Amino acid sequence: MKPIKTVTTILGRELPDYIAGYGEVKPFQGAFSNERMKTRKAVQLTSVPPGERKVLTSLDEAFDRLKIKDGMTISFHHHLRNGDHVLNMVVEALAKRGIKDLTIAASSIFPVHAPLVEHIKSGVVTGVVANYMLGPVPEAISRGELKKPARMQTHGGRSRAIESGDLHIDVAFIAAPTADTYGNINGVYGKSACGTLGYAVSDAEYADITVAITDNLVAFPACPIEISQVFVDYVVPVESIGDPKGIVSGTTKITKDPVALIIAQMAAEVIKASGLVKDEMSFQTGAGGTSLAVAAELKRLMKREGVVGSFASGGITGYLVEMLEEGLFRTLLDVQCFDLAAIESYRNNVQHQFMSASMYGNPHTKGAVVNNLDIMILGATEIDIEFNVNVTTGSNGVIMGGSGGHSDTAAGSKLAIVVTNLTKARLPMIKAKVTTITTPGENIDVVVTERGIAVNPRRVDLLEKLSKTKLPLMTIEELKTLAEKITGVPKGIKTSEKIVAVVEYRDGSVIDVVRMV
Repeated sequence: MKPIKTVTTILGRELPDYIAGYGEVKPFQGAFSNERMKTRKAVQLTSVPPGERKVLTSLDEAFDRLKIKDGMTISFHHHLRNGDHVLNMVVEALAKRGIKDLTIAASSIFPVHAPLVEHIKSGVVTGVVANYMLGPVPEAISRGELKKPARMQTHGGRSRAIESGDLHIDVAFIAAPTADTYGNINGVYGKSACGTLGYAVSDAEYADITVAITDNLVAFPACPIEISQVFVDYVVPVESIGDPKGIVSGTTKITKDPVALIIAQMAAEVIKASGLVKDEMSFQTGAGGTSLAVAAELKRLMKREGVVGSFASGGITGYLVEMLEEGLFRTLLDVQCFDLAAIESYRNNVQHQFMSASMYGNPHTKGAVVNNLDIMILGATEIDIEFNVNVTTGSNGVIMGGSGGHSDTAAGSKLAIVVTNLTKARLPMIKAKVTTITTPGENIDVVVTERGIAVNPRRVDLLEKLSKTKLPLMTIEELKTLAEKITGVPKGIKTSEKIVAVVEYRDGSVIDVVRMV
């Protein structure tokens, strides 16, 4: 048997130099090690002569024209989140036509996409590329049921891969809450309105063929236009593309948990001490309860100091909309609406602006929005003593997330703060080594827990500022020891050698792999 050659990342993870079903492994060598001149893929466009209709009568007519073959890659966006109907609808119809060996390039996968599991077992789907996965599909992948290793990317990394040609899409299927008869699309009107369509832009522009699937076909021209007719080949009307109530999957409310509120208060004190709370500041946070509690604390601080920020960004919640409307930020830059209040704001307020995923986080452009971020609040499944963060796998090693914008924003922001309980479910959150590295420790500045705060030793400037406060500063090793006194030292997870997923950093290098539990 031929010996397996290995390569090692700068973080010490030993990986095979070639992974079957994935290809050659370029090991991660640092967050900014791959910033040389880049090229974009040249897109071949077909022209539409006057009088040619784009609107088709059904998906079946679309499939007859598309000539989808075994082995193709088809893509989907996730703005309808756990309410999406389009991915399941398309894959089921292709399965009935006997198509096999498909790769599904979905910006994210949710529990609603559980029917994919049977298509994985039957060989209809043999590859998955996603930025985030939750539910039965990643659980099946973690059990080794997918033929090829899943490819896990960041939000910005996905756009980079599509635009560079690293991820070639044969057909993009875009769930369009509104589409006109010539293929102009927006997400703000219709019964399935979901707000911005930022994750679908690269797909529409770079796929060989782009199909808009809509449950709200309107006369030309649609208004506003988010994705232009110049990128759309066909429009297919259907009964329903999804349930917008499924957009709000997970909490988008401020936590009432007293421990989480303590964490939020301490995180706000860190932000204040950093000196970044000043006019023209920028901010991003996730949609979780603790992260929104930090935003609430920041809101009080900004009002007290009379500060007006330049922008808040990312996936936008109703809470950030309130901060915009109260004059605390001049602008919202929105790649995805997380709730119905955000959708309404984006539809009605010109200061609530659209951005594509590429504009948001692609490292190989002339400047991503994340590069202008001052403060970013992040979550974590695990953190290690090198400040590396895992948001890809759970404590049992099963895939239950992914980077999304985690690595993109951590790399770009001036202050990246991880907020977390010191222990969860009788497990320490800080370990000697995380199960899976998602975001490298070089980009994490501070870890805030209810029992203490650890500053990355790289940030001597920040440590000096925080040492002048009354905040409970500790080393990351001290936090680890404290956590283990409470929970004990957890046993390591036993895995096989089989690689079920490859975790790519935003530049396309491999930062880690997930092995079958």
